[in-house]
Amino acid sequence: MTTASVLLTVSTTWTTNSEKCEKDERLGRVARNVAAVAARELRETPATREQAVRIMRDWIHQNNDIENVRQDETFLLRFLRHKKYSIPMAQQTLLKYLSLRKYYPQSFTKLDCEDPKIKEILSNGYLAVSPVRDAKGRRVIIYNMSKFNANKFTCWDMCRIHILVYETLLEDPQDQIFGFVHVGEGTGVTTAHVTAWNPTDFARLMKWGEQSLPMRHKEFHLLNVPSALKYIIDFAASKLSPKMSERLHMYSSLKQLHKNLDVACLPTQYGGELQWQEMTNFTIQLLDEHRKKLLALDDMKIISTQGIVSTRNSNALTPDAMSVEGSFRKLEID
Repeated sequence: MTTASVLLTVSTTWTTNSEKCEKDERLGRVARNVAAVAARELRETPATREQAVRIMRDWIHQNNDIENVRQDETFLLRFLRHKKYSIPMAQQTLLKYLSLRKYYPQSFTKLDCEDPKIKEILSNGYLAVSPVRDAKGRRVIIYNMSKFNANKFTCWDMCRIHILVYETLLEDPQDQIFGFVHVGEGTGVTTAHVTAWNPTDFARLMKWGEQSLPMRHKEFHLLNVPSALKYIIDFAASKLSPKMSERLHMYSSLKQLHKNLDVACLPTQYGGELQWQEMTNFTIQLLDEHRKKLLALDDMKIISTQGIVSTRNSNALTPDAMSVEGSFRKLEID
């Protein structure tokens, strides 16, 4: 496995001209790589990006079913990149995203990193974002179930932490393009963790989340999953698309995990070199940087879901709508 790359952050300081040049060169290489991956995997070019964003804005302006939806390029590109620039499908995902936020306000609204519950769950070490990307540039998110106090917090608190972090990371264009790798640790799971979730709610959130959250989930790695929890995961996985189910991997040892994941992205307890506190601090810094943007998400509203196309009527999106060019040909703005 090739060496993972350390994320370049704004806080990096440079004291000499040579160091500044080195930083600029590295940033240039990263930018070229991001553009190449976007073109190859998402069919993104500067021209299609500009056209697609403009069409999305026009559609939002004329859609009476939604209110106060963000129209900045970063937000709209979440949906366009997720659907590889199929305009109708990006629009559907945006509508489903707004509907999911409305249906589960206990987990999708008031995403405040200053909330005492959120601060405690993060400080306990349940979830952390690695400051090191994997060899393919993907963001790695690590979860430790034993660090979540299921006797004090609910499943909706757990979900809220996930959404808070996901929404924050989606503000980064590089994460939109390269996608995400998830690593979960099941050692120490108790009966309280298992019974905290209604299997139906868990499966529904997994299924609806796949359809509604514009994230490129590339891999799921689960370590030491107890049999009781595996039952819920298997049930939820059966509700996902075959593509997503195939990306779910379970291991019984770190040796197996290391064969499929860059060790450089992991904390010391999983065989890496990163300190968990270092990862926690990095995560809290990211959340704090985007706090106001996330709180402002609550201004967005969906008034009616009549524009959402049921999956049972998926033929409404024709094959022509699967490409950027097809999207432009088929789309009519009333």
